[in-house]
Amino acid sequence: MGIEDFGGGQTPQADVLVVTTNDVPGYQVTQVIGEVFGLTVRSRHLGSQIGAGLKSMIGGELKGLTKTLVETRNQAMERLVDQARARGANAVLMMRFDVSEAAEVGTEVCAYGTAAVISKA
Repeated sequence: MGIEDFGGGQTPQADVLVVTTNDVPGYQVTQVIGEVFGLTVRSRHLGSQIGAGLKSMIGGELKGLTKTLVETRNQAMERLVDQARARGANAVLMMRFDVSEAAEVGTEVCAYGTAAVISKA
């Protein structure tokens, strides 16, 4: 697995800018649209469960689970951006992730933030 398997984020050509900050240097917020989120719940397949169990006995990174979590976070972020775009935003400010267990059968990942319209200052 290469470094691209463990990352995420946007391409430079993204039409909706997503930042974890309250503002964007060089831009002004012209409209706050409100909260947006992207949610996904993923279960782990049997093979990764067994592999993770064995790996936890000897220590080390659980690469299969890491890759699954990256894919899950990326899907949640794509859904966040889709919702922001559908509501007329060109930015999501203060984006965060929340991760939790979902009924002990999977992992829930929620990407959330504030949809806004920004323009060059």
